[in-house]
Formats: sequence, C-alpha cells, structure tokens
Amino acid sequence: MSAADKMKNTAQELKGKAEEAIGKLTHDDQKVVEGKADQAAAKVKNAGEDIKDAFTE
Repeated sequence: MSAADKMKNTAQELKGKAEEAIGKLTHDDQKVVEGKADQAAAKVKNAGEDIKDAFTE
C-alpha cells in the first residue's frame, strides 16, 4: 500500500468518525449514517490495498 493511499483512507475514516460524532451531538441520524458509511468505505479500501500488497510481495 502506498503511503498516499493509506493517508487518504485514514483521512476518510477520521472524517467519518467526526461526521458520526457531530450527527450524534446534533441528533442528525443522516449524518450518523453518512459517517459510518465513510468509515466502512475506508476500511474496505484498506482491506483491498492489503490484498493487493499480499499479491505483489
């Protein structure tokens, strides 16, 4: 996994956590769902990168 990809995925996960927290504070269920979706997408991307790395080594 390139460092740039890892940083982008980490940033997306952190954005999702922040969005989820803001949604919980403001009782905005849509923001909570969007935050969780961002986190899940980042985790899927990381898993895909890990698989790609396993085949290139």
